[in-house]
Amino acid sequence: MTGLVLCEPTELYNILNQVTKLPRLTEPNYLCLLDVRSRREYDESHVITALLVKKSAGKYLIPESVDLECVEYCVVYDNSTISLELMLKDKSSDDDSADDGKHRIVLGAAVECGRTLTHLTRHPILILRGGYEHFSAMYHFFRTQKSIWMPQELDAFQPYPIEIMPGRIYLGNFKQACDPKIQKDLKINAHVNISMETGPFFVGDADRLLHIQIEDSLEASITPFLRLLCHFIDIHLELNSVILVFSTLGISRSCAAILAYLMHRNGQTLKRSWAYLKKCKNNMRPNRALVAQLSEWEKVVLGDIVTDIQNPPY
Repeated sequence: MTGLVLCEPTELYNILNQVTKLPRLTEPNYLCLLDVRSRREYDESHVITALLVKKSAGKYLIPESVDLECVEYCVVYDNSTISLELMLKDKSSDDDSADDGKHRIVLGAAVECGRTLTHLTRHPILILRGGYEHFSAMYHFFRTQKSIWMPQELDAFQPYPIEIMPGRIYLGNFKQACDPKIQKDLKINAHVNISMETGPFFVGDADRLLHIQIEDSLEASITPFLRLLCHFIDIHLELNSVILVFSTLGISRSCAAILAYLMHRNGQTLKRSWAYLKKCKNNMRPNRALVAQLSEWEKVVLGDIVTDIQNPPY
């Protein structure tokens, strides 16, 4: 048995938005998202690509189309489970009668379902903390009534920027930075553009746009801009702004910028910052020259070079 692990809403958000050449949602063995709420609630709205788990004679019936042994991520959610432990449930939620206020001890529906799946998977079953209520409140744009997704529809899915700091810092590409719907949905009000291109938002507004014009090449130097970059993001976090950091593809230059900021903000090593960003964005890949500059930035932040960048995965 692989067990159960609580999954934060930001983690599911990032899972939904991973990309290789195509959105990873197009991969049949990438994500199995299971909704254990009632049919009525599911039909009203659910998270995109989620499958309804039916219950018969007290047992959860997993959709036949799912092969959990091959799935990389299996996420289960109910309405509002926040713990893997037993919880108190008001008996009045089971019927319409007024009662004496007594409670009974139960497992959350997602946990109960998840326990029946652990022997079928090679990876831990993820239980969404806060359930659908919390996730849909944070990411309303990922709610849908659609229950069947054709391959071509998943191919056409437009991923959102990756969330680095929940509700505050996002990491994306130039196309996402030019999309007005994404700016509105994520409430973006400041940009850090690390590319040669000029985006359509905040042009001429130095308070809300930091444009670091460096090429995507091994000759590019980001070091002279790192203090300004960190100061710009710090100021906007103090102002409760929502910041999008982006480059052309969102893989190298913008990732280097995020790594530098994580090292600065948390006073931590390049290695630790790298591991965190890799968990958020699977395909992050700063070029070797940028990695070398980040190693020198580690010395500025910590007083010494700690991370050995000669070893994988750098």
